[in-house]
Amino acid sequence: MVKKIFLILFLAISNFNFAQSISAKASVDSTSYLIGDYIHFKVEVKYDKSIKIISPVVQDSLKALEIIKADNPVYTEKNGKKNAVFNFILSRYDSADITIPPINIFYRVGKDTLSRAGIDSNDVTLKSVQTNPVQFNVRLVKVDLQKDIKDIKDPQKIPLDWKIILIWLLIGLIIIGILFYIYKKYKQEKAGKPVIKKEIVLPPHVVALNSLKSLDEKKLWQNGMIKEYHSEITEIIRKYFSERFGLPALELTTTETMQHLRTRKETEIIRDITGSFLENADLVKFAKFSPMSSVNEEMMKQAIEIVERTIPPLSNLKEEEKTARETENV
Repeated sequence: MVKKIFLILFLAISNFNFAQSISAKASVDSTSYLIGDYIHFKVEVKYDKSIKIISPVVQDSLKALEIIKADNPVYTEKNGKKNAVFNFILSRYDSADITIPPINIFYRVGKDTLSRAGIDSNDVTLKSVQTNPVQFNVRLVKVDLQKDIKDIKDPQKIPLDWKIILIWLLIGLIIIGILFYIYKKYKQEKAGKPVIKKEIVLPPHVVALNSLKSLDEKKLWQNGMIKEYHSEITEIIRKYFSERFGLPALELTTTETMQHLRTRKETEIIRDITGSFLENADLVKFAKFSPMSSVNEEMMKQAIEIVERTIPPLSNLKEEEKTARETENV
């Protein structure tokens, strides 16, 4: 019986001494905050080396607050005692009196620290200690409706920036130059002096070849726009005939175009290829004919060949350029 009494006393004393080996404290940096302020909440745990604590789970205790940030815990050791600090930044967006309830700090002792990890309600080796409750209030900003609204700060003077001044001066000079040019041009026109415009007139074959190149780059028939492709390519060739041979090809049918070409000697080398070219285009445009890819490719080759075969000699080109310049001067 005496042994049992001693055993009970021994366990009680051991538990009492152990109870003094760990403590937990919660605190904030103020007791009063404005709406939206950062609330610095700290949980500090002091414990012996033989104890292993588990980081506290605070979400349920902080339901009335927004958790802005949770820092990594800071562990230190001094004079055989360990210290763990858990820092949180909180906030609230409505006024209220807040009480953060006690937070459980779970831990294990001695050899039990190696048995399990994490928190398990069925774990008999798991013990806990609680922090103190923390109280504070969050209030609205006081506004005196009787006073005038004032600026938060006095108006500030912006120092002069010489780079900006120089840029504005340059812009001003450019505007003055443009206005002077417009005025000078107006005076010339008023005085009856013709304003000479320089314009580069390209020969018809250059214009046609450039247009065919642009059409080829559009890839119309490759994207299913076959009718549009044939319409554009025939329009380019008809316009070329109009400028090169003086034929009203844009208003003529295929048959009429071929009749006019037969009256010109220099078109003899392109009559057959032109007839085939225009007939294929008519089938697509008017007979809803769907040509194969090879036919579409052949149309481009024929169009280029028609133009290249009818490029005038160099002497004729110079004569055409001279005529164009004389026409502009008139």
